[in-house]
Amino acid sequence: MAGEKTEKATPKKAKEAREKGQVARSTDLQGAVVLMVGIFALGSAGPGLVQRMGDVLRAAIVQTSSPDVVSIRGIGGLMSAAGTATLVAVAPIALACMIAGVLASVGMVGFRPSGKALKPDFKRMDPKSGAKQIFGPNSLVELAKSLAKVGVVAAIVAVALLPKLPEFGGMVGLSPTDFGTILSADMGSLIKRAAFAYLFIGIADFAWQKKRTAKSMKMDKQEVSDEAKTQNLPPEVRSMIRRRQMEASRKRMMSAIPTADVVVTNPTHFSVALRYDANRGDAPEVVAKGKGIVALRIRELAREHGVPVIPDPPLARGLYGSVEVNQLIPEEFFAAVAAVLAFVYRTAARRAAA
Repeated sequence: MAGEKTEKATPKKAKEAREKGQVARSTDLQGAVVLMVGIFALGSAGPGLVQRMGDVLRAAIVQTSSPDVVSIRGIGGLMSAAGTATLVAVAPIALACMIAGVLASVGMVGFRPSGKALKPDFKRMDPKSGAKQIFGPNSLVELAKSLAKVGVVAAIVAVALLPKLPEFGGMVGLSPTDFGTILSADMGSLIKRAAFAYLFIGIADFAWQKKRTAKSMKMDKQEVSDEAKTQNLPPEVRSMIRRRQMEASRKRMMSAIPTADVVVTNPTHFSVALRYDANRGDAPEVVAKGKGIVALRIRELAREHGVPVIPDPPLARGLYGSVEVNQLIPEEFFAAVAAVLAFVYRTAARRAAA
């Protein structure tokens, strides 16, 4: 059927999606890798960590038992020494976890940083799109994944822990040292099993994310054909086509200015034309915008057709940077735009009465 997206994304579209940060990645897999590395790092550095913390505690007890030492160094000195020793002991484990997290992320998406993904996007603050994300099909999938993760890990813990309950009951008479040794060994084995289960869940989630991302980037046959035609054209022809497309788009935008209710300006740099129709939308719509020469032309057309031109630099800059042409303004601009429209309507009413 025409328009049905059945074709795999072309390299050009895949590159554009990557530049926008639309890549397949799994936070579960990244978290599982960090957890695994943290467990093994703790197992390797654990004895040294315990020894160092014991030395710090013993030194603190010895120092506090001598009033002269405490009065010279003060409690702050003791706390500083303890904090430094703790930081040195924990630093190797934290460094291993940080490196594991970075390597896991690079392994999933590759080392191709994109500045576009870091730019603020006010479209993501749209309440409607946010509600769709919360109550849409994707939220149900995420809920099912969370329940599956909890269920699998809980089942593995139960299978490993239940047979050892009688053994724990027989440890009542053991010394604290022996009890701690046995308990730490059992808990270490239990944590490793849960971590391996979490790792398998992360791998499955990453595979699902890749499939979902590839599906969202699929194209229809017409899009593939148009892109192929554009790619096969000489650079001069492609440039001419883009220029004509921009000119046609600008002409359509300029033709909508007479239908606007107001033009908000900054007064020499930016111009944004707004139209509000209560029967067609819940918010005003940006019908034209521009800066420099385009902004000047928008103001000229507005004055020619009797559209009010209102200087409001903060509002003009905000609308120009956040809202595209033919889009409704986001909720954050409602109050400012409503004040401008109210002023325009009051002025028009007074003129009509006069």
